Order: sequence, then C-alpha cells, then structure tokens
Amino acid sequence: MEDTIFGKITRGEIPTDFLYEDDLCVVIKDIYPQAPTHVLIIPRKPIPMLNMASEEDQSLLGHLLVVAGKVADQLGVADAFRLVINNGAGGGQTVFHLHLHILAGRDMKEVELASGLA
Repeated sequence: MEDTIFGKITRGEIPTDFLYEDDLCVVIKDIYPQAPTHVLIIPRKPIPMLNMASEEDQSLLGHLLVVAGKVADQLGVADAFRLVINNGAGGGQTVFHLHLHILAGRDMKEVELASGLA
C-alpha cells in the first residue's frame, strides 16, 4: 500500500492535535468540515478501503464503531450524528487509508450525494 497523509498522521510524522487516541486509532478534526462537527476516526493499521479489510480486521472495525460513540459523546453530539465511510473513488474516497467521518451539528435528514467527504 502507498503511504498516505493519514499514515503519517497516525505515526506522528505530521504534528496533529488528537481529539482521541489509543493503540488502534486516532481522531482528528477534518480540515474541510462538511458540518459544524466533523471529525475523522483513523485506524493506525493502513487498510486502503473498507472492502479490502479482512477477517482479521473484524475486531478493529468494531473498535472504530465503539470509538465513534465515545467521541460523539465527548463532543456532545451523541444524540444526533452521521457516521460515514466512503469506499473507492466512485464512493467519494480521496485518501486511500480507511477512515470514518462523524458529522453533526446540522440537520442530517437530507442525503447529500455531492458532499465532498474524503
């Protein structure tokens, strides 16, 4: 897999303020927010896309979802947020290191096909 900006962030090569971190993932603010609250949950393990995850990644993927709930609570948006995973260029993915978006702070009822999420 080609190295990405997210790989450099998770390894500490690019100074970044982590909103949350543990041995499996980090959480950062999105630099191009699509909502008042927009953060990224990035696993330390570089998986290019969700469809490239393997059976051995099952517990990591579950951990990312648990972290999403914890971080949403920490940010005060646990009662209403959207969790997004883009897969592939056609699915809106621009950084090929699996990551989850937490979006909140505005009405999320409308489906936004051209949201511009990485």
